[in-house]
Amino acid sequence: MDGLSNGAMRYFGIETPWFTIYITQTTVTLFVTTLLLLTLGFIIGRNLKKRPGRFQVIVEKLVNMLYGLVEDTMGKHNMKFAPYIGTLFLSSIFCTVLGMTQVLRSATADLSVTLAWALVTTGMVWYSNIKNFGFRAWLKGFTEPIVVMTPMNIVSEIAQPISLAFRHFGNVAGGGVLTALIYTSLGALTNILFGWISGLLGSIPFLQIGIPAFLSIYFDLFSGFVQALVFSLLTMVYVGAANPPPAIEGESQE
Repeated sequence: MDGLSNGAMRYFGIETPWFTIYITQTTVTLFVTTLLLLTLGFIIGRNLKKRPGRFQVIVEKLVNMLYGLVEDTMGKHNMKFAPYIGTLFLSSIFCTVLGMTQVLRSATADLSVTLAWALVTTGMVWYSNIKNFGFRAWLKGFTEPIVVMTPMNIVSEIAQPISLAFRHFGNVAGGGVLTALIYTSLGALTNILFGWISGLLGSIPFLQIGIPAFLSIYFDLFSGFVQALVFSLLTMVYVGAANPPPAIEGESQE
């Protein structure tokens, strides 16, 4: 509970002439996530065969599902973004699940992580708009449909990465806080109901056995998967809108 309310614990800091780089629980979780994804990619890709085994068939089906989702959401011309979407989805899943170990902290419960991902997505959207339509057309888009809407369009553009980051962060962090509160409440309820029993039985937290684990499956696994999927889908929608098919792009420029 304290870890969620006070933020990630700082292990040490690296001094630079301009600022201090702190190595926190979140940094360690991200480092472990990177190592796990690299190791997983190496193991999967080192022994690919023309006649795949059961494991390779499953992996290929999952990859085909990813590329199919990207094609359906962003269009066939945007298949180059599939590796980024897959990496974003897996990073979110791993960062959330690692928090269940109680050794590492869930990185997605840190706003700086989800905000960094959202800013990368926004940067890709801005770059794609400028590349496809030109810098002047991108700036002109803020004045549409009428000039009076310019302030609202600017606010909307700024709010996009903020809402994207807070949606993911809020659901994961909120689930962790709720689980901690329920766990503490069950401990207090156990003392009220069974505290009168003397000896070893009176010290066993009966209500804290099983119920918190079930809640963790929902808030950490299911909710984490849903939030990773939503974040990835919104990323595909935003980036896909900035990269229309060539025919539509040509018509827009005309």
